[in-house]
Amino acid sequence: MNNDHAREAALPAALLTTKLFIPSARTDLVHRARLTERLNEGVQRKLTLISAPAGFGKTTLLGEWIPASPRCVTWVSLDHSDNEVMRFWSYFIASLQMLQSSLGEKARGLIAAAQPPPLEFVLTTLVNEITAFPEAFALVLDDYHVIESPPIHQNLAFLLEHLPRNMHLIITSRSDPALPLARWRARREMTELRAHDLRFTLAESAAFLNEVMKIGLAEKDIAALDHRTEGWIAGLQLAALSMQGRDDISAFIKAFTGDDRYILDYLLEEVFHRQPEHVQNFLLKTSILDRLCGSLCDAILNADLGLRIAEAEGGTRNPQSAIRNSQFTLEHLERANLFIIPLDDKRQWYRYHHLFADLLRFRLQQSAPAVMTELHHRASVWFETNGFIDEAIPHALAAKEWE
Repeated sequence: MNNDHAREAALPAALLTTKLFIPSARTDLVHRARLTERLNEGVQRKLTLISAPAGFGKTTLLGEWIPASPRCVTWVSLDHSDNEVMRFWSYFIASLQMLQSSLGEKARGLIAAAQPPPLEFVLTTLVNEITAFPEAFALVLDDYHVIESPPIHQNLAFLLEHLPRNMHLIITSRSDPALPLARWRARREMTELRAHDLRFTLAESAAFLNEVMKIGLAEKDIAALDHRTEGWIAGLQLAALSMQGRDDISAFIKAFTGDDRYILDYLLEEVFHRQPEHVQNFLLKTSILDRLCGSLCDAILNADLGLRIAEAEGGTRNPQSAIRNSQFTLEHLERANLFIIPLDDKRQWYRYHHLFADLLRFRLQQSAPAVMTELHHRASVWFETNGFIDEAIPHALAAKEWE
């Protein structure tokens, strides 16, 4: 939708609006017509499940498809805090209200009641409200693998069993959700896209490496790299970053072996260590955050990272404004394609690619576990000061501030 900001006023104040923003379509991507056509066909069924390991381009594919989708689309980016039932459905309804501010209002009122009725009654009310909505639409639940609550799985299954014809649900997940998939598959009520569908073909690998990343590889080197990564998009991206500036590309590709985990570990070392020390420091210390913005990163860092990057890129007219200005650093990381994803169209909130963040956290835990405690403390204070209590609590617990 193009009216995200116009709808923000209709959302409950306790909800984080960036979780409802649809990722912007990237211009530097490989167009995947064969997959967008599958998505177009899928909206005639109840559910589209996009299930594949990290790094297979699930969210990027939807970012390409949505602008030309035959239906209007609304979005929820899930995280671990959404395992609380009422919180999950509050975000679900808030996403519907990005389409129309009154959609789901009765159900939301029931959830907010001092003594909410059984959730099945709430969902029945919600289904009736959706049925009365005049437009056909799709709702995306992104990163559903973080949901581990059996009641949420049961509630979502109930909704899907009674889903109105004007609604289509899209789920992206690193693993199959605990839903009755076999039943829906047998009824032909579900479209599935999996790792073997999402992996790059040889032609897509060639387009990615030479047109998007501009490496300029020979056909035999593309074929060798495509074979060794098996079309795994994140692996190709890491390989491309590691090859930039090399003179021995063919030798690098020839030595590029091992299973996915070892490949990723090797390439992360290659990419990470090629960054300046101040960028490495920023990546490690901010990796504890699920979402990043400039002032939040400033709060947990004690370094003039923005100034150093500004100097490296030719200086700045106002050096003092760059000191402790993490926003400059975030924009640099986005330009450098270092696995950072904008969460809104104002470039205020970002997140790291999930797999990249996992590995950075692992490295930080190994190298400086005591530092993590202090970083979590600073993050908790910032979130609390800025009114994000739900986000403050996990950081306080990670900092062992039990009181």
